[in-house]
Amino acid sequence: MAGKSVTDFTATRPATESGATVAPVRDRRGRPLRDLRISVMDRCNFRCPYCMPESTFPEDFRFLPPAERLSFDEIVRLARAAIPLGVTKLRLTGGEPLLRPQLPELVARLAALPGIEDVALTTNGVLLDRQAQALRAAGLHRVTVSIDALDPKVFARMSGNRGSVAAVLAGIEAARQAGFPGGVKLNAVVQRGVNDSEIVPLARHFRFQDVVLRFVEYMDVGTRNGWERSDVMTAREIREHLSEIAPLVSLPPTYPGEVARRYRFADGSGEIGLIASVTAPFCGGCTRARLSSDGRFYTCLFASQGADLRYFLRHENPSDSQLTAHLRAIWERRDDRYSEERGQFSGETRQWERPEGGKRGGSRQPRVEMNYIGG
Repeated sequence: MAGKSVTDFTATRPATESGATVAPVRDRRGRPLRDLRISVMDRCNFRCPYCMPESTFPEDFRFLPPAERLSFDEIVRLARAAIPLGVTKLRLTGGEPLLRPQLPELVARLAALPGIEDVALTTNGVLLDRQAQALRAAGLHRVTVSIDALDPKVFARMSGNRGSVAAVLAGIEAARQAGFPGGVKLNAVVQRGVNDSEIVPLARHFRFQDVVLRFVEYMDVGTRNGWERSDVMTAREIREHLSEIAPLVSLPPTYPGEVARRYRFADGSGEIGLIASVTAPFCGGCTRARLSSDGRFYTCLFASQGADLRYFLRHENPSDSQLTAHLRAIWERRDDRYSEERGQFSGETRQWERPEGGKRGGSRQPRVEMNYIGG
């Protein structure tokens, strides 16, 4: 991969019910498929400006009717078909996945699939306090909660004046009490001049709790959030803010291709993750595919098109082996590395070089929106 290091993926694994062992499928850049992120709901009860701004997702916005979403049977079948290709980890996303009725039922079915080692959930947390125990009982392994601010006014701005920080904190506590084996992680997307003042308060608040707090550089996902490069608070700058509390000490990654750089405060408290998705892209180690709520299979968070698996399932009536072969062919054609091609950023000068034809505040081509494929 020109000029970039590629994570070393060498493991083989049982891939079929017969016990046959195969090397994971690889794309054109040698990256295997390990993670499948499944959006179960395109709706959300927030209107975060970096994801679903109120101006483009008003009250009368037409979301998918239930018949246009993948059914639980279809989701389970697609997940099962991906296992022979190397998938061991599933993550349920949205929109807001906890808006999907009977979600623990789906979790239980996915967790029972042979070869699946990890079923996770990403949520805004507002509905988590009433569902955490049921999700844990169903076999959910870990939870990630989005929380961009503690200050109620800043939180309101970041959530589009929906929900409350108190409800999110209650959801986080319920998740902690449920005792998910993989623990609880918190994600805070940082926008310069919007919620960068919340970096230190968030770290202080969660420093002595058994959660992992991760700060994420603001990304240009989708086409509707008005993203500007000048809005990006870099991971280096976030780390400088955190040094006001105490020095940070580096920790090793917990698995190959981990996107967050891990730290602890020097006194041993408070694990922190920094996700430099803009200034230090990790395309070379990306093992993630995404299944949208309307059944399209995307090989990149920034993709403009996805393979229509809903149509394939409902009209082509493929066998299980045909479905696996179809997914294999899609992944083997994969050549995505959008974040590396976006442009080069200098953390010292804060100057960007745009790819030819690029323009400020927008994309050269349409991209799938975050509410269809999650983060």
